[in-house]
Amino acid sequence: MAELVLSHLKKSYDGKQVLHGVDVTLPDGHFVVIVGPSGCGKSTLLRMIAGLEDVTEGTISIGGIVMNDIDPADRGCAMVFQNYALYPHMTVRQNIAYPLRIAKVAQAERDRRVEEAAAILNLTEYLDRRPAQLSGGQRQRVAMGRAIVREPEVFLFDEPLSNLDALLRVQMRIEIKRLHKRLKATSIFVTHDQVEAMTLADTLIVMNGGRVEQIGSPAEVYRKPASVFVAGFMGAPAMNLIDASVDVDGLVALDIAPHLPVAEAQGVAKGTPLVLGMRPEAITLSFDSSRGLPATVDLVEELGGSRVAYCTVNGRELAVVLPPSDERYEGREVYLQFDRRAWHLFDRTTGTRLDNLVQPRASTRRLAEA
Repeated sequence: MAELVLSHLKKSYDGKQVLHGVDVTLPDGHFVVIVGPSGCGKSTLLRMIAGLEDVTEGTISIGGIVMNDIDPADRGCAMVFQNYALYPHMTVRQNIAYPLRIAKVAQAERDRRVEEAAAILNLTEYLDRRPAQLSGGQRQRVAMGRAIVREPEVFLFDEPLSNLDALLRVQMRIEIKRLHKRLKATSIFVTHDQVEAMTLADTLIVMNGGRVEQIGSPAEVYRKPASVFVAGFMGAPAMNLIDASVDVDGLVALDIAPHLPVAEAQGVAKGTPLVLGMRPEAITLSFDSSRGLPATVDLVEELGGSRVAYCTVNGRELAVVLPPSDERYEGREVYLQFDRRAWHLFDRTTGTRLDNLVQPRASTRRLAEA
């Protein structure tokens, strides 16, 4: 078993703390993705697990064994880096076999593992080629093969797809997911790309500023973000986040339309600064002036299967997902209607999620029609 437990994990450089106490338990066999913006500490955390960075405080345990003082080579981890780091003078076979040769594994066993890894990664016909004769995706598969032959308990991926073009990134995402299902080893994948994170993960760890903002399945993180940061970071296009407050009647009023309260807030004091979140797909755009919030369409992005309209409401931009059509929207006056079932409420001061939002009653006339 390779359950991974990070307990009160902290990291400092020259007295400056960059990880502020990470507490995570990762079950054996899970595919875990650590996602966050550049500089949030995700790669530092991965390197600490691998043993490439010292632990300032806390413990790292793999399979019930504390790894803080154990050499990286003895932790049962194999790491795939953003840079392929292949030896240009060696063949694919020699590159994949290199860690086994260093470990003095017998030749027959080396050959068996290399052939098996090559078959898994569709590299068999390339074993006698050198890296310069391979595409970027093939080189990344060679780097993965070098990790596979070690038969590790934990796979560590440090943004391995960043150097690939868009099409290869999609192909490699699929290959990595298939590889995980076949090998069933615990895998930890670091990325700043939230699409990669959503498509690959069994469990997501969203990081920001050296702290864990939320842990959960991709669906949980998307449908119920724990903070304003998570709400704005996870999703393409990003969630619309609009400043709001509670009026004298206990109703949530948007700053961009204070005359048109949109919901009731239970147990939230009058004047409390809030943020109301709405996914672009939860907003409907129409030309019916009898209901909805007036807006102007500034720009429409064509995405093939859908379109995204960027609308301005009293100086605030909102994104709206549109179905594919030939309708021309840019520059036109429209009206926005909101799906109340998909609203998210956050405390503007702390950024944390509030679950005090309730649906308006039919008798409440002041509320925005939707």
